[in-house]
Amino acid sequence: MLKTRIFTAILLIAVFIPALFIPSNMAWAIIMLFVSLLAIYEWGKLINLTQTVLVVYTLGCATLGAIMLGFMDKYGFHWFFYQSLLIFAITLIFWLIVVPVLLSKCFVIQNKFILLLLGFLLIAPLWLALVSAKGSDPWLLLALLSTIWIADTAAYFAGKNFGRQKLAPSISPGKTWEGVIGALLAVTVFGGVLYFSAAISSLVIFPLLWIVAILGVIGDLFESLIKRQVNKKDSGNLLPGHGGILDRIDGLLPSLPIAVLIIYVFNYYQVG
Repeated sequence: MLKTRIFTAILLIAVFIPALFIPSNMAWAIIMLFVSLLAIYEWGKLINLTQTVLVVYTLGCATLGAIMLGFMDKYGFHWFFYQSLLIFAITLIFWLIVVPVLLSKCFVIQNKFILLLLGFLLIAPLWLALVSAKGSDPWLLLALLSTIWIADTAAYFAGKNFGRQKLAPSISPGKTWEGVIGALLAVTVFGGVLYFSAAISSLVIFPLLWIVAILGVIGDLFESLIKRQVNKKDSGNLLPGHGGILDRIDGLLPSLPIAVLIIYVFNYYQVG
């Protein structure tokens, strides 16, 4: 299993990194839309949609994505970016207010329409953030993605070796506070490397990476809550050794859109 997991990770990185640095924002947006639609399809299967509803749901999201791409082609990347910021603001409210309440009460969502809407609201902002961050600076996107990967890996090893205090035993028994501390320490070291190598010149990098890491934990817990209510261990099986796409992007769902919004607001006031 470990060998399969490592092989899949290497293959994903080998495909993802070259794609990240392709010059065309449109080509990147189309690639990420395809991946997002796979995640949408996976979400539909996770919540046990019938095959007909699942296909209609996925095609409906694909249509909305195609419309957005059409507007991007017509009005340019900056139009796409500024429209995305409005969505990111809504995402901020959802993840910082609504999700903590749902997690604290272990709330079970049974209404299929709400679950359909929830899947769209989880994955669409991530697609917008992937396109917006890459269009602004692919190195910025890589740094943010690396933060989540580093935090996730550090949390796993710290929790496995030192974990004692359960973080949310009723939602995800394997997660511990020691894992969270390990994630924060790891991204702090990563932030230090970025800062002292002059890749990033502002100390704001440290609280930003801490926020990204904490949001990643929240995203992970929320997906665990949904999987727990549908009695499934993994969101899918598209990625051998890793489960489904949602299992790999759950930490990105809140962190990337909110990080892009924070960076924009910080830079806006710095320039102002």
